[in-house]
Amino acid sequence: MRTGYRPRTLVLELVMIAAAVAFLFPVYALVTLAFKDPGQIANRPLSLPDPPSTESFGSAWQSASLGSALLNSTLITVTSVIVLIVLGSLAAYFLARQAGRLSYSLYILFLVGIILPFQLGMIPLYQLVNDLGLLGTYQGMILFYTGIQLPFTVFLYTGFIRSLPADYTNAALIDGASHLQAFVHVIFPLLRPITGTVLILNAVHIWNDFFTPLLYLGGSGRETVPVRVFAFVNEYTSDYGLVAAGLVLAALPILLVFLVLQRYVIRGFSSGLKG
Repeated sequence: MRTGYRPRTLVLELVMIAAAVAFLFPVYALVTLAFKDPGQIANRPLSLPDPPSTESFGSAWQSASLGSALLNSTLITVTSVIVLIVLGSLAAYFLARQAGRLSYSLYILFLVGIILPFQLGMIPLYQLVNDLGLLGTYQGMILFYTGIQLPFTVFLYTGFIRSLPADYTNAALIDGASHLQAFVHVIFPLLRPITGTVLILNAVHIWNDFFTPLLYLGGSGRETVPVRVFAFVNEYTSDYGLVAAGLVLAALPILLVFLVLQRYVIRGFSSGLKG
């Protein structure tokens, strides 16, 4: 068997290095700008900060009111994800374990919900939220995100539950448990990998969403981080250090969550795809 370093291997490595540089360069530029004072940004915009300065972070925190925005984003994201996990896993359990036209039709309906862009119904949805008196409220945002992200959540959970042997459920039912008890005590603990996937994918989407909070929360005082940062950028476009610091503060919480839970994303997808 011939072994050696082939030209094809070199080309693949160069492509991977180029892709890594293209991905990391904006992150490097953002972080270095955030830790520079205006003089360093004007003279050496892409060099390492010398010395590092944290003044922009304090100014960004106060000027953009990022503290309250972080609380708003955290409340909306955490509550929405919890509701999605509960409703999505229960609905997926029914779809995966009940064979029949009803379950199949409902599953296709959820798939349609994934395909159709929600922007098509933005005006009716806005009018509905307004009629319900939920415009500018946390409840309106949570209700909106739950409805929009539920099809995707059900799709992930259904594929994973179908990969689990039905013997787990049957054994619990034979022992006298109801379907709800079998799900809570037997099935749901087995859903840890896909639950991590659902958590991180939905959390990243909700946290980073800009258009929906701008439309539903604009002017209410409950704006999320992306909306506050957008207003902040418009007001201070000339101070790139302030802008960069605001973006770093906005991205840091969800980045930490992603780093902690990233292993569940691949594990959940791979386990679900086996079925």
